[in-house]
Amino acid sequence: MIVVKHSGNFDKTEKFLKKMSKGDIFKSLDRYGRKGVSALAASTPRDSGKTAGSWSYEVQMGSDSYSIIWSNNNTNKGVNIAVILQYGHGTRNGGFVQGRDYINPAMRPIFDEIAEEAWKEVTRS
Repeated sequence: MIVVKHSGNFDKTEKFLKKMSKGDIFKSLDRYGRKGVSALAASTPRDSGKTAGSWSYEVQMGSDSYSIIWSNNNTNKGVNIAVILQYGHGTRNGGFVQGRDYINPAMRPIFDEIAEEAWKEVTRS
């Protein structure tokens, strides 16, 4: 036989679950979306500045998830310039221009802030 005993109540747990079900923890995603755009714009390699100024974000809410989607709409002949700056690209004469990892270092502090805020929210009493 298994016996489980407890004392006290589940008020804190119920409060947390109600808060989560309303999506309160995700209200700050818009703020992080803007921070991400600023970080990406600041770290994007510049020639004309067009790619740096072409960052945007969207907060998407699914049935069981929330996401921040960052995108860059600067293209040339159907090629996304932010992507080829990040990963590199071939040239007409068969050469290759090495990419530069500028997205990950720019976004790491934003991701860390999101994780830290979420953890504080989850562990707040």
